[in-house]
Amino acid sequence: MQQISYSHHRFPVSIIQHAVWLYFRFPLSFRDVEDLLAERGIDVSYESVRRWSVKFGLAYAYKLRRSRPRPDARWHLDEVFVSINGRQMYLWRAVDSEGEVLNILVQSRRNKKAALRLMRKLLKKQGFVPDAFVTDKLPSYGAALGDLGLSKRHDFGGRKNNRAENSHLPVRQRERRMQGFKSPGSAQRFLSTHAAVYNTFYTQRHLISRRTLRQFRAEATEQWRQVTTAA
Repeated sequence: MQQISYSHHRFPVSIIQHAVWLYFRFPLSFRDVEDLLAERGIDVSYESVRRWSVKFGLAYAYKLRRSRPRPDARWHLDEVFVSINGRQMYLWRAVDSEGEVLNILVQSRRNKKAALRLMRKLLKKQGFVPDAFVTDKLPSYGAALGDLGLSKRHDFGGRKNNRAENSHLPVRQRERRMQGFKSPGSAQRFLSTHAAVYNTFYTQRHLISRRTLRQFRAEATEQWRQVTTAA
């Protein structure tokens, strides 16, 4: 497990943790986080927030992912166009039937090779084969599953893949707020961290009571505190 150290940082650990949480939890810019901290009397520059997010974000995400329970056995896969520094790229995304983000990959192609890369990473990361891969009608998915010998688990058509398509909305919101991603590498780093934080704090609020929501929030906050503690 990655070690987290806050040595040689001028600001207290609690401020660093809170700034990184604000940036990845809500559709805020670095300057927005700076303003929110300033309102509480904390004079932090947006550049400090950026450096903290880059330095600690992936480490936090790694520990958050390790603490997640096993996902549902029905996986939804989808890809969406994204412009990165004027270049057409594709954001490949996999979620389970509950909306848990399983993996995100920024790739330059929308072909069988790209679909295979996503699926192989998924299978290796999750450690089991799901009951079903739900996709749209893109032929690349069927071809990739055929190569893996999993064609019988392929489900597609109609509106079956709305779960994956809807899961792109939070990313689209962040993309607009950031005025686009600057490079494939920075996009991959941000989206990997954002997905881990999203999974931790995401709740289907319309399906649960207020009391249950308070419990889920408390559990998510405690989990965040545990993973952001210095090793």
